[in-house]
Amino acid sequence: MSRSRGTPNRLRVLLASTVAIGLLTTSGCATQGSSGAPQRTGGPPAASTTTEPTSSPPPSPAEVGANELGRIPVLMYHRITPDPTSVYDRTPEQFRAELRRLAAEDYVPITTTDYANGRIDIPAGKHPVVLTFDDASTTQFRLDSSGEPAANTAVAILREVSEQHRDFPATASFYITNPPFGGENAARSMRWLHEHGFELGNHTLDHPTLSRSSASEVRHQIAGMRREITEAVPEAEVNTIALPHGVHPDREELARSGEADGVRYRHDAVLLVGARPAPAPFTQRFDPLNVPRIRSQSGEGESAKFGSTAWLDKLAANPSTRYTSDGDPEVISYPSDSPRTPAPRYSERAAAYEPRD
Repeated sequence: MSRSRGTPNRLRVLLASTVAIGLLTTSGCATQGSSGAPQRTGGPPAASTTTEPTSSPPPSPAEVGANELGRIPVLMYHRITPDPTSVYDRTPEQFRAELRRLAAEDYVPITTTDYANGRIDIPAGKHPVVLTFDDASTTQFRLDSSGEPAANTAVAILREVSEQHRDFPATASFYITNPPFGGENAARSMRWLHEHGFELGNHTLDHPTLSRSSASEVRHQIAGMRREITEAVPEAEVNTIALPHGVHPDREELARSGEADGVRYRHDAVLLVGARPAPAPFTQRFDPLNVPRIRSQSGEGESAKFGSTAWLDKLAANPSTRYTSDGDPEVISYPSDSPRTPAPRYSERAAAYEPRD
């Protein structure tokens, strides 16, 4: 498809204005001003006191190396604590450093729902990243006595880094299980997150291993948590789920959709636990039932080669493999030599380009 980025309506307005001025100039007639005195309209027109708004066109896909079929890191966090007790925990300092690295390397946070639905509207040359938090821990979010996120919680740190980096919005997806954020003021906490641009996702009522649960229990666990979230935040859509322990029920489709106790659910994405970047949602490789995530982790320790530090290093060393935006959310740009192809449902929006040498 062609990449039309012009502004034909604005050009028509400018042309019309030019013709009108030309007609007045060639007539050489006088008109009455507000004071009744003749005013000369022949000769050069008076300088305008207004200026037509201008905007520079976005760079071409080749200029920024756009690849909207590239891989996207979906990072997984649990507790943010000064006293880690497992490989899943990160200290506030480690979390802050990872966010700063992401900002410095031109990543832009988006929600899981926006990722799954291909709503990736970020500046040209930037890369999407999805920040996900499991278990609704108080180390991730709680409000202090003034009604603000408590210091050194994940949300407070994310907002701090966002204030320092203009193109790094404070948004993330929280996967809720019981008790949400410690149970005290749970509804207030979920409402605050929703009102400040965070996604509320499903993590089941009691965090069971769903492969060991009956079909009716799986539906009860998922529908029950959806009910709790929407009772606290009626406008929340709850479009995505993170599987407890990353394990599907025996019937995988039950994680995607179902009904129990009068509550229906349907998810745009089902998140796993490990252990690689996710495919772009526009590719044929995208599977909404199996979205991989990367555990936030340093470059050392158990399974470090599958963690965030190792994968961010790999993506930085091989930038052509990661998702890079063209700045136009209506067009899916990718290099003509890409090993990946757009899914058929996106073919009308897809545009291959010749990469620069």
